[in-house]
Amino acid sequence: MPVPMVDNLKIAAIFYEIADLLDLKGDNPFKSRAYRRAGEKLEGLAEPIGELLRQGKLEHIEGIGEALSKKIEELVTTGSLRYYENLKAEVPAGLLELLDIPGVGPKTARAIYQALGISGVDAVEAAARAGKIRGIPGMGVKTEQNILRGIEILRSRSGRIPLGVIYPIAVRLEESIKRLPHVEDARLAGSVRRMKETAGDIDIVVTGGAPEEIISDIARLPDVREVISSGASRARLVIREGIEADIWVVRPAEFWTALHHATGSKEHNVRLREIARGLGLKLNEYGVFAGPDEKIPVNGEEGIYEILGMQYIPPEIREDRGEIESALAFSLPDLIASIDIKGDLHMHTDWSDGVATIEEMVEAGRRRGYSYIAICDHSKSLGIARGLKDEDLLKQADYIRKLNGRAGGIRVLAGVEVDIRKDGTLDYPDEILSQLDCVVASIHSGFRQDRETMTSRIISALKNPNVDILAHPTGRLLGRREAYDVDMDAVIVEAASTGTILEINSYPDRLDLPDVWARRAKEAGCKIAINTDAHSPDQLSHIWFGVSVARRGWLTRDDVVNSWPAEKLLDYLARHHVE
Repeated sequence: MPVPMVDNLKIAAIFYEIADLLDLKGDNPFKSRAYRRAGEKLEGLAEPIGELLRQGKLEHIEGIGEALSKKIEELVTTGSLRYYENLKAEVPAGLLELLDIPGVGPKTARAIYQALGISGVDAVEAAARAGKIRGIPGMGVKTEQNILRGIEILRSRSGRIPLGVIYPIAVRLEESIKRLPHVEDARLAGSVRRMKETAGDIDIVVTGGAPEEIISDIARLPDVREVISSGASRARLVIREGIEADIWVVRPAEFWTALHHATGSKEHNVRLREIARGLGLKLNEYGVFAGPDEKIPVNGEEGIYEILGMQYIPPEIREDRGEIESALAFSLPDLIASIDIKGDLHMHTDWSDGVATIEEMVEAGRRRGYSYIAICDHSKSLGIARGLKDEDLLKQADYIRKLNGRAGGIRVLAGVEVDIRKDGTLDYPDEILSQLDCVVASIHSGFRQDRETMTSRIISALKNPNVDILAHPTGRLLGRREAYDVDMDAVIVEAASTGTILEINSYPDRLDLPDVWARRAKEAGCKIAINTDAHSPDQLSHIWFGVSVARRGWLTRDDVVNSWPAEKLLDYLARHHVE
């Protein structure tokens, strides 16, 4: 009896779900990784799995051994897999449902179930709103807030989505597409590629030799929940998290101009087309043309700008905010990059609401190649974050200075994130703040004060010579809380006058200072710090989001204090304290 042909992507989807179920059970991580790797291999196979099985070639595929081969055979011949059905019966259905929440992985879902005995989105939302998640070991207030934010996004399925949520989802989809047969290249485009703080959907430009087959394969990916529309070279999809994705499939000769067009912004593209017309050329998504039948070869996106007689413009600043004029004059700044960052000046530990020890945060900084970090736990007024009392802050500072003797190649600064009270005073007296290496001031209460009061409150803090950095200056939380009513122009003028550093907070909920104000601050002569506000070692990786904001704000290494060598930074902080 002939072996029936079975969809490779369907089997890949089952293997991915098995991996999730194993992780939810807390099974051997090597086992779940094996299923994920096998799923990736199956996604990329050009031949139908049934045909490979018939030819006895399954076990020749890297990553698919005898055990997995037998499971594939069972799926192909029977249409089901007993091992998979048994796993689903062992794991509460509500736990798998939690993985649909953006930002919630198997480890978090399992920890919640083990600690609270709950599963399902509704139950977890209720627990988070009751403040029960933060008490689970390894979590905290930030995790709780992230879960609530993810649930809001899951339920809304409309509107604009914070970059920190949509970017990793978009990358996951891009990588899945790259593994498909016939695909030669696939790149993110749109708002996500320009690293805007929010995006409405995902855009991906794909090229390869068989567009219709590529579209068909993409529509059947395990990540795809619904196909809204599909044609010979374009598809509109809804993926697992309820986010829509536009897929453009083009011929290799059109790839770079299609990618440029799909990246945008619209305003930037319109200006470039005007420049092309002025040169007697035509520019569109299909190419650059000198005449109806005369297509000019394009070598990468850089080639497009070169043909137009311009400096290459990075995606982050393609917003028609002066970048075209600067590119024509070959005067664009050398934008800061992640590799330029030498330290992080705002992070938390388990002395307040962080989940890691000082030593663990130091080690995380060392692994990133940092020269320095600043420990800035919360001050006493922020009771929900277990803010430090006066004596505990001084005790921590002494502990950090002793630690520096054995920190091994990384300088640890004793700091604090001090609350700016409603009346503009600080949460600690000057005699305590003056003993610290780095003081970060911020607002965590009284968000509804009127514009004049809020502006005066912040400026009072900037005038204090002990305050080195103003953290998350507008107070906004993307998708959840608007910026407070403050005269940012006045704040920037005061920061430039006092030499107080303004922070770009890289935490995905914040991305604050926003790019427009970061550029305004640069033009006013302010210095900027790109910090993570990390509450765990893994959150140090968020620095990349902050760097993207800085790039959109046209910032260079010279503008960002934590791209400076340690000696220069420490000298700046020391001089600021005595001014």
